[in-house]
Amino acid sequence: MPVIRIISSAHSCLRSASLLAAIAFTAALTMPAGADDYDAAIKDIQSAIGGVPGFMKQFPKAGLPGAWAEVKAIEISDKTALPPKVKSLISLAVAAQIPCNYCVWSDTENAKRAGATDEEIQEAVALAALTRHWSTIFNGMQVDFAQFKKEIGRRIGRGYEE
Repeated sequence: MPVIRIISSAHSCLRSASLLAAIAFTAALTMPAGADDYDAAIKDIQSAIGGVPGFMKQFPKAGLPGAWAEVKAIEISDKTALPPKVKSLISLAVAAQIPCNYCVWSDTENAKRAGATDEEIQEAVALAALTRHWSTIFNGMQVDFAQFKKEIGRRIGRGYEE
């Protein structure tokens, strides 16, 4: 069976019935799924989140089992290295940069449910903007990477004041 690569630009948290439209953007390596795999994935989604949103039914049947397995194992699992609040804030920051209105809305809601304050949400988005800003400058001005590492590397851990 050939392996199909589904390339994603973002994903959202699928912790609640509010879900995210971003399952369609979830990266997954999958084997083509049979009807049994698809039906099992649909049943698992129903069990995990209390329903199957329409957008998931629009996702290619061959890819849904693999895409759902990845989202379930990484994004909505509470048994990963990152806690749910951190995952939601990271996802929100990425979604704000893409931009994806579906993801921004659902990631904001999920971050709040996971205990994020308005200030934490604002800071995550501002940090994403700051990272994008400086990345644009470094890349556009073709700043020498070796020189950058030399200059910034000796400052890490000491603060930025000379």
